[in-house]
Amino acid sequence: MQTIELLYVGFSLTLTVAGLSMVGFAVRAYQRTSRRALLHLSIGFTLIVAAATATTVSAFLTGFERTPVLLSVNYLLTTAGFLSVIFGILSD
Repeated sequence: MQTIELLYVGFSLTLTVAGLSMVGFAVRAYQRTSRRALLHLSIGFTLIVAAATATTVSAFLTGFERTPVLLSVNYLLTTAGFLSVIFGILSD
């Protein structure tokens, strides 16, 4: 594995761990308060983490050959995640 690929995996793992931590915090806050805004935040963070993780896994499985498709799916999921986060923030 090349250095750039190792960096890519490292950054992806870091993003996944940080993102899943945020999901956990949002879910726990939702369970304590039952505020729907926190549910939207947890859904948004989940979509963002899923996009990053799926892109990394798919890139290695396809040998980085379908980059435009991978990035398009990544942007779609990430955008949906950020829209959910924005909705959660603005809904209160």
